[in-house]
Amino acid sequence: MSYAYYPGCSLEATAREYDLSFRSVFTALGLEFEELEDWSCCGASAAHATSKLLSLALPARDLARAEAQGKEVVAPCPACYQNLKQTREYVLESEENRAKLNKALEGTGLEVKGEVKVRHPLDVLVNDLGIEALAEKVAEPLEGLRVVPYYGCYITRPPGKESFDDVENPTSMDKIIQALGATVLPFTRKTRCCGGPVMVSNEAAMHKLSYEIIKEAKEAGAQAIIVACPLCHMSLDAKQPEIEKHYGEELGIPVLYITQLIGLALGLEPYAELGLDKNIVSTEKIVQKYSKKMVKAKAE
Repeated sequence: MSYAYYPGCSLEATAREYDLSFRSVFTALGLEFEELEDWSCCGASAAHATSKLLSLALPARDLARAEAQGKEVVAPCPACYQNLKQTREYVLESEENRAKLNKALEGTGLEVKGEVKVRHPLDVLVNDLGIEALAEKVAEPLEGLRVVPYYGCYITRPPGKESFDDVENPTSMDKIIQALGATVLPFTRKTRCCGGPVMVSNEAAMHKLSYEIIKEAKEAGAQAIIVACPLCHMSLDAKQPEIEKHYGEELGIPVLYITQLIGLALGLEPYAELGLDKNIVSTEKIVQKYSKKMVKAKAE
Protein backbone atom coordinates (compact mmCIF):
# COMPACT_ATOMS: atom_id res chain seq x y z
CA MET A 1 0.00 0.00 0.00
CA SER A 2 1.12 3.55 -0.73
CA TYR A 3 0.10 6.48 1.47
CA ALA A 4 -0.43 10.20 0.91
CA TYR A 5 1.89 11.82 3.43
CA TYR A 6 0.48 14.94 5.08
CA PRO A 7 3.35 16.63 6.99
CA GLY A 8 1.33 19.61 8.16
CA CYS A 9 2.79 22.95 9.24
CA SER A 10 4.75 21.79 12.30
CA LEU A 11 6.77 19.14 10.48
CA GLU A 12 7.77 21.76 7.91
CA ALA A 13 9.04 24.11 10.64
CA THR A 14 9.61 23.45 14.36
CA ALA A 15 9.41 19.65 14.05
CA ARG A 16 11.76 19.10 11.12
CA GLU A 17 13.39 16.16 12.89
CA TYR A 18 10.02 14.41 12.97
CA ASP A 19 9.58 14.92 9.24
CA LEU A 20 13.12 13.79 8.49
CA SER A 21 12.92 10.67 10.65
CA PHE A 22 9.44 9.79 9.37
CA ARG A 23 10.61 9.88 5.76
CA SER A 24 13.78 7.92 6.54
CA VAL A 25 12.05 5.23 8.61
CA PHE A 26 9.10 4.66 6.28
CA THR A 27 11.53 4.38 3.35
CA ALA A 28 13.76 1.92 5.24
CA LEU A 29 10.73 -0.20 6.18
CA GLY A 30 9.48 -0.32 2.61
CA LEU A 31 6.32 1.65 3.40
CA GLU A 32 5.62 3.61 0.22
CA PHE A 33 4.41 7.19 0.47
CA GLU A 34 4.33 10.41 -1.47
CA GLU A 35 3.74 13.85 -0.06
CA LEU A 36 0.18 15.02 -0.54
CA GLU A 37 0.17 17.34 -3.54
CA ASP A 38 -0.40 21.03 -2.82
CA TRP A 39 -1.49 20.40 0.77
CA SER A 40 -2.56 23.31 2.96
CA CYS A 41 -2.90 23.98 6.68
CA CYS A 42 -5.61 21.88 8.33
CA GLY A 43 -6.61 24.73 10.64
CA ALA A 44 -4.86 23.17 13.65
CA SER A 45 -6.30 24.57 16.88
CA ALA A 46 -7.11 28.04 15.58
CA ALA A 47 -9.67 27.72 12.78
CA HIS A 48 -12.54 26.47 14.94
CA ALA A 49 -12.33 29.67 17.02
CA THR A 50 -13.01 31.67 13.85
CA SER A 51 -15.56 29.52 12.06
CA LYS A 52 -16.74 25.93 12.31
CA LEU A 53 -17.18 25.82 8.55
CA LEU A 54 -13.60 27.03 8.04
CA SER A 55 -12.30 24.43 10.50
CA LEU A 56 -13.94 21.72 8.37
CA ALA A 57 -13.33 23.20 4.92
CA LEU A 58 -9.55 23.46 5.36
CA PRO A 59 -9.00 19.73 6.05
CA ALA A 60 -11.76 18.89 3.53
CA ARG A 61 -9.57 20.42 0.82
CA ASP A 62 -6.67 18.16 1.84
CA LEU A 63 -8.93 15.11 1.94
CA ALA A 64 -10.20 15.92 -1.52
CA ARG A 65 -6.64 16.08 -2.81
CA ALA A 66 -5.87 12.70 -1.20
CA GLU A 67 -8.98 11.22 -2.83
CA ALA A 68 -7.73 12.53 -6.17
CA GLN A 69 -4.48 10.65 -5.55
CA GLY A 70 -6.43 7.57 -4.42
CA LYS A 71 -4.39 7.10 -1.26
CA GLU A 72 -5.06 6.88 2.45
CA VAL A 73 -3.67 9.86 4.35
CA VAL A 74 -0.98 9.39 6.99
CA ALA A 75 -0.63 12.38 9.31
CA PRO A 76 2.11 12.28 12.01
CA CYS A 77 0.88 15.36 13.90
CA PRO A 78 -2.00 14.34 16.20
CA ALA A 79 -3.77 17.69 15.73
CA CYS A 80 -3.67 17.26 11.94
CA TYR A 81 -4.70 13.63 12.31
CA GLN A 82 -7.62 14.69 14.49
CA ASN A 83 -8.81 17.45 12.17
CA LEU A 84 -8.60 15.35 9.01
CA LYS A 85 -10.25 12.31 10.61
CA GLN A 86 -13.02 14.35 12.21
CA THR A 87 -13.77 16.06 8.90
CA ARG A 88 -13.98 12.75 7.03
CA GLU A 89 -16.47 11.46 9.57
CA TYR A 90 -18.46 14.68 9.25
CA VAL A 91 -18.64 14.17 5.47
CA LEU A 92 -19.81 10.58 5.87
CA GLU A 93 -22.43 11.56 8.44
CA SER A 94 -24.91 12.96 5.94
CA GLU A 95 -25.39 14.12 2.39
CA GLU A 96 -26.20 17.57 3.79
CA ASN A 97 -22.78 17.81 5.47
CA ARG A 98 -21.03 16.69 2.32
CA ALA A 99 -22.91 19.24 0.20
CA LYS A 100 -22.08 22.02 2.66
CA LEU A 101 -18.34 21.34 2.46
CA ASN A 102 -18.34 20.93 -1.30
CA LYS A 103 -20.12 24.29 -1.54
CA ALA A 104 -17.22 25.76 0.46
CA LEU A 105 -14.76 24.11 -1.93
CA GLU A 106 -16.37 25.69 -5.00
CA GLY A 107 -13.75 27.33 -7.16
CA THR A 108 -11.00 24.92 -6.14
CA GLY A 109 -11.94 22.26 -8.66
CA LEU A 110 -12.08 19.73 -5.82
CA GLU A 111 -14.84 17.59 -4.33
CA VAL A 112 -14.67 15.70 -1.05
CA LYS A 113 -16.48 12.36 -0.70
CA GLY A 114 -14.92 10.86 2.44
CA GLU A 115 -13.48 7.96 0.47
CA VAL A 116 -10.00 7.78 2.02
CA LYS A 117 -9.13 6.88 5.59
CA VAL A 118 -6.90 9.03 7.79
CA ARG A 119 -4.12 7.19 9.61
CA HIS A 120 -1.50 7.98 12.23
CA PRO A 121 1.99 6.47 11.74
CA LEU A 122 1.57 4.39 14.92
CA ASP A 123 -1.53 2.82 13.39
CA VAL A 124 0.30 2.07 10.13
CA LEU A 125 3.34 0.59 11.88
CA VAL A 126 1.35 -1.67 14.21
CA ASN A 127 -1.58 -2.67 11.99
CA ASP A 128 -0.25 -2.51 8.42
CA LEU A 129 3.44 -3.32 8.76
CA GLY A 130 3.04 -5.37 11.95
CA ILE A 131 5.20 -5.73 15.04
CA GLU A 132 6.83 -8.98 13.90
CA ALA A 133 7.84 -7.46 10.56
CA LEU A 134 9.26 -4.44 12.37
CA ALA A 135 11.28 -6.64 14.73
CA GLU A 136 12.75 -8.48 11.76
CA LYS A 137 14.08 -5.17 10.40
CA VAL A 138 15.98 -4.29 13.58
CA ALA A 139 19.71 -4.08 12.86
CA GLU A 140 20.89 -2.59 16.15
CA PRO A 141 18.73 -3.76 19.10
CA LEU A 142 18.30 -1.10 21.76
CA GLU A 143 19.01 -3.51 24.60
CA GLY A 144 19.50 -1.83 27.95
CA LEU A 145 17.74 1.39 26.94
CA ARG A 146 15.00 2.25 29.44
CA VAL A 147 12.26 4.58 28.19
CA VAL A 148 8.70 5.73 28.84
CA PRO A 149 6.21 6.23 25.99
CA TYR A 150 4.24 9.45 26.24
CA TYR A 151 1.07 9.55 24.09
CA GLY A 152 -0.39 12.86 25.18
CA CYS A 153 -3.99 13.96 24.76
CA TYR A 154 -4.77 13.64 21.07
CA ILE A 155 -3.29 10.53 19.46
CA THR A 156 -5.73 7.93 20.77
CA ARG A 157 -8.62 10.23 21.65
CA PRO A 158 -9.74 12.16 18.56
CA PRO A 159 -13.49 12.77 18.22
CA GLY A 160 -15.29 10.17 16.16
CA LYS A 161 -16.09 6.48 16.05
CA GLU A 162 -12.77 4.92 15.12
CA SER A 163 -9.66 4.59 17.26
CA PHE A 164 -6.67 2.38 16.51
CA ASP A 165 -5.63 2.02 20.17
CA ASP A 166 -7.13 1.86 23.64
CA VAL A 167 -8.30 5.29 24.77
CA GLU A 168 -7.33 5.02 28.44
CA ASN A 169 -4.31 2.72 28.19
CA PRO A 170 -2.77 2.88 24.71
CA THR A 171 -0.05 0.33 23.94
CA SER A 172 0.91 0.86 20.29
CA MET A 173 4.12 2.72 21.14
CA ASP A 174 4.87 0.25 23.93
CA LYS A 175 4.75 -2.62 21.42
CA ILE A 176 6.96 -0.81 18.94
CA ILE A 177 9.54 0.07 21.60
CA GLN A 178 9.68 -3.50 22.85
CA ALA A 179 10.13 -4.77 19.29
CA LEU A 180 13.20 -2.55 19.04
CA GLY A 181 14.74 -4.24 22.08
CA ALA A 182 14.31 -1.36 24.54
CA THR A 183 12.60 -1.62 27.93
CA VAL A 184 9.27 0.11 28.56
CA LEU A 185 8.96 1.36 32.13
CA PRO A 186 5.66 1.76 34.01
CA PHE A 187 4.39 5.31 33.53
CA THR A 188 1.13 6.67 34.94
CA ARG A 189 1.20 9.95 32.98
CA LYS A 190 1.35 8.42 29.50
CA THR A 191 -1.92 10.13 28.44
CA ARG A 192 -1.87 13.20 30.71
CA CYS A 193 -1.80 16.64 29.09
CA CYS A 194 1.63 18.29 28.82
CA GLY A 195 0.11 21.76 28.71
CA GLY A 196 1.18 22.35 25.12
CA PRO A 197 -2.15 23.90 24.02
CA VAL A 198 -1.75 26.68 26.65
CA MET A 199 1.99 27.17 26.13
CA VAL A 200 1.48 30.82 25.19
CA SER A 201 -1.65 31.75 27.12
CA ASN A 202 -0.69 30.07 30.42
CA GLU A 203 3.00 29.26 30.48
CA ALA A 204 2.99 28.48 34.21
CA ALA A 205 0.40 25.73 33.69
CA MET A 206 2.45 24.24 30.85
CA HIS A 207 5.58 24.30 33.03
CA LYS A 208 3.78 22.49 35.84
CA LEU A 209 2.17 19.80 33.69
CA SER A 210 5.33 19.11 31.69
CA TYR A 211 7.46 19.11 34.82
CA GLU A 212 5.28 16.43 36.39
CA ILE A 213 5.66 14.24 33.30
CA ILE A 214 9.44 14.66 33.08
CA LYS A 215 9.82 14.26 36.86
CA GLU A 216 7.94 10.95 36.90
CA ALA A 217 9.98 9.70 33.95
CA LYS A 218 13.19 10.57 35.77
CA GLU A 219 12.04 8.92 39.01
CA ALA A 220 11.13 5.80 37.02
CA GLY A 221 14.73 5.59 35.79
CA ALA A 222 13.95 6.49 32.16
CA GLN A 223 16.83 7.42 29.90
CA ALA A 224 14.44 8.99 27.39
CA ILE A 225 10.82 9.98 26.85
CA ILE A 226 9.35 8.82 23.54
CA VAL A 227 6.67 10.92 21.84
CA ALA A 228 4.74 11.11 18.56
CA CYS A 229 3.45 14.67 18.74
CA PRO A 230 5.23 17.93 17.76
CA LEU A 231 3.49 19.98 20.46
CA CYS A 232 4.31 17.44 23.17
CA HIS A 233 7.90 17.37 21.95
CA MET A 234 8.14 21.15 22.17
CA SER A 235 6.73 21.19 25.70
CA LEU A 236 8.95 18.41 27.02
CA ASP A 237 12.12 18.97 24.99
CA ALA A 238 12.40 22.59 23.83
CA LYS A 239 10.89 23.95 27.04
CA GLN A 240 12.79 21.60 29.37
CA PRO A 241 15.61 24.13 30.05
CA GLU A 242 12.97 26.70 31.06
CA ILE A 243 11.27 24.15 33.30
CA GLU A 244 14.58 23.28 34.96
CA LYS A 245 15.21 26.97 35.64
CA HIS A 246 11.68 27.50 36.95
CA TYR A 247 11.87 24.58 39.39
CA GLY A 248 15.58 24.89 40.17
CA GLU A 249 16.12 21.24 39.31
CA GLU A 250 18.25 19.51 36.70
CA LEU A 251 16.20 17.05 34.65
CA GLY A 252 18.19 16.39 31.47
CA ILE A 253 16.00 13.68 29.94
CA PRO A 254 16.14 13.46 26.12
CA VAL A 255 12.79 13.46 24.33
CA LEU A 256 12.82 11.45 21.10
CA TYR A 257 10.19 11.03 18.43
CA ILE A 258 9.18 7.39 18.03
CA THR A 259 10.49 7.56 14.44
CA GLN A 260 13.91 8.67 15.69
CA LEU A 261 14.00 5.69 18.06
CA ILE A 262 12.96 3.27 15.33
CA GLY A 263 15.59 4.74 13.02
CA LEU A 264 18.34 4.09 15.55
CA ALA A 265 17.29 0.45 15.81
CA LEU A 266 17.21 0.17 12.01
CA GLY A 267 20.80 1.40 11.88
CA LEU A 268 20.05 4.69 10.13
CA GLU A 269 22.46 7.62 10.35
CA PRO A 270 21.45 9.49 13.53
CA TYR A 271 21.94 13.04 12.33
CA ALA A 272 21.56 13.15 8.53
CA GLU A 273 18.62 10.72 8.46
CA LEU A 274 17.03 11.09 11.90
CA GLY A 275 17.81 14.66 12.96
CA LEU A 276 18.94 13.65 16.44
CA ASP A 277 21.23 16.68 16.48
CA LYS A 278 18.18 18.95 16.29
CA ASN A 279 16.72 17.93 19.67
CA ILE A 280 17.21 20.55 22.40
CA VAL A 281 18.07 18.14 25.23
CA SER A 282 21.18 16.31 24.05
CA THR A 283 20.72 12.82 22.64
CA GLU A 284 24.48 12.25 22.38
CA LYS A 285 24.74 9.55 25.05
CA ILE A 286 22.04 7.47 23.36
CA VAL A 287 23.54 8.03 19.92
CA GLN A 288 27.03 7.08 21.07
CA LYS A 289 25.78 3.87 22.66
CA TYR A 290 23.36 2.65 20.01
CA SER A 291 24.55 4.03 16.67
CA LYS A 292 27.27 1.89 15.08
CA LYS A 293 27.43 4.33 12.20
CA MET A 294 28.36 7.15 14.56
CA VAL A 295 30.96 5.02 16.33
CA LYS A 296 32.47 4.07 12.98
CA ALA A 297 32.53 7.71 11.83
CA LYS A 298 34.36 8.80 14.97
CA ALA A 299 36.89 5.99 14.57
CA GLU A 300 37.63 7.12 11.03
